[in-house]
Amino acid sequence: MTTRYLTGITTTGTLHLGNYVGALRPAIAASRQPGVESFFFMADYHGLIKCDDPARIERSTQQIAATWLAAGLDPERVVLYRQSDLPEIPELTWLLTCVTAKGQMNRAHAYKAAVDANVAAGEDADAGVTMGLYSYPILMAADILLFNPHFVPVGKDQVQHIEMARDVAQRFNHTYGGEFFRLPEAQTEAEMELLPGLDGRKMSKSYDNVVPLFEGGERALREAIARIVTDSKLPGEPKQPEGTTLVALHDAFASAPQRAAIRAELRAGLGWGDAKQRLFDVVNAEIGPMRARYDTLMADPAQMETILQAGAARARREATPLLARLREAVGLRRFQPLAAAAPQTQQARAAKPTFKQYREADGRFYFKLLDGQGALLLQSAPFDQGREAGACVARLKAGAPLADAPLTLAEGVTTAQVEAALQALADA
Repeated sequence: MTTRYLTGITTTGTLHLGNYVGALRPAIAASRQPGVESFFFMADYHGLIKCDDPARIERSTQQIAATWLAAGLDPERVVLYRQSDLPEIPELTWLLTCVTAKGQMNRAHAYKAAVDANVAAGEDADAGVTMGLYSYPILMAADILLFNPHFVPVGKDQVQHIEMARDVAQRFNHTYGGEFFRLPEAQTEAEMELLPGLDGRKMSKSYDNVVPLFEGGERALREAIARIVTDSKLPGEPKQPEGTTLVALHDAFASAPQRAAIRAELRAGLGWGDAKQRLFDVVNAEIGPMRARYDTLMADPAQMETILQAGAARARREATPLLARLREAVGLRRFQPLAAAAPQTQQARAAKPTFKQYREADGRFYFKLLDGQGALLLQSAPFDQGREAGACVARLKAGAPLADAPLTLAEGVTTAQVEAALQALADA
C-alpha cells in the first residue's frame, strides 16, 4: 500500500537550521522510503496573507525551492510544485468555502489571536483582519484535500488546521453524497518544536534567535554560532552539558561518539569557544555541500522554473480528475439534453429505506431515515458521540419502540409509515 504525505512552506522568508532539522531533513528522508508518495509545495498564496511585498514573495519562493533541492529532495521521485501554478487550488477553495460554517472560522487560532490583540489594544475587534487571514484555513484545507494525503506533517500550532480540513471534508462528503475526500491525519514534528535558538527559546525568526541555513554562507553560520548564549564558566572549569543550547544543536548533527565526546570534554573543562568551533564543524560538514548546490541553483532560476513547471504538470494530472468529479457533484456541469423520464423499473420500485448517519458543523452526530425514494421519514436529535447515534440506529432496526428514541417524524409522516419502513429493512 502506498502512503501519501503532503508538506507546504509559506513563502515569506528564508529557512533556518530549525526548519532543516525539524521539517526538511525528516521529510526528505521519508520521501526516499519504499511505498511513500510525497507532495511538496511552496505556499505562495498563503504568503500573500502575511506579506504585501512582491519582491519578498518572489525571492522567498526561489529560496525555499532551492533549499528543498539543495537539501536532497529528488524531483523525479516526489511532486514539487508552486501553489500558484495550480488553478485547481483556488477553485477547490471556493467549493469548500461554500460548505464551511462561519462559526468554524471564528474559532481558528490565528483569527482569534488577532481579535484578542485588537481588543487588548482598544481597537475594533476586526481591525486589520483581511478575509485572507480569516479564511485561510479553508485554503489550507484545499491544499491538502486536493491530493487526499494520508498524513500532513505539521508543528503543534498547525494541528487545528488539519482538524478543520477533516471537518470540511466530512461536510462536503455528506452534503454531496460521496467519498470525495480522505480524512487526513496530522503528523506532528516534535523535533522541530524542541530545537532551541541562540537564546534557548524555540528557534524562530520572530525571536530573532535563528541560525541561518544557507543564507550568508559559512561566515553567517559561524557568526550565529558565536552568539549562542552560554554560562560564564571559563576554560578549565567543569561545565554541565545537559540542557544547554549548544549541546542540543550539536546533538542534531553529531554522531553518537561525537555527542559523547563533547559531553565528556565539557565536564572536563572544555572552553565554550572551543565547543562552539566543534558545533560549527559538525553543522558545516553536513550543510556545506548543500550550500554550494543552493548557490548554484539560486544563480540559475531558469533551472528551478523548469523543475517546478514539471512538478506542477504532475500535480495537475492528479488534481484535474478530482476537480471534474467535484464540479459534477455540485452541479457545475455542461448542458446536456434532458433525458425523458424512464418508466420505473422493478428494481427502483423495490428500493429499500435507508438510515444515514452524519456529523454536522456543530461537531455533534445525527441520523435520519429515508424511504426508498430518498424522502425523509424521521430525523434524530443530536448525539455527542458517533457510537451513540449508531447504537440508537441498531436498536430501531432491532425493533425498539419509536417512543424510546430521541427523534422527530418528518412533517406529514405517520408512525405507521416509519414502522413499515423499519419492517422493510428487517425483511431485506
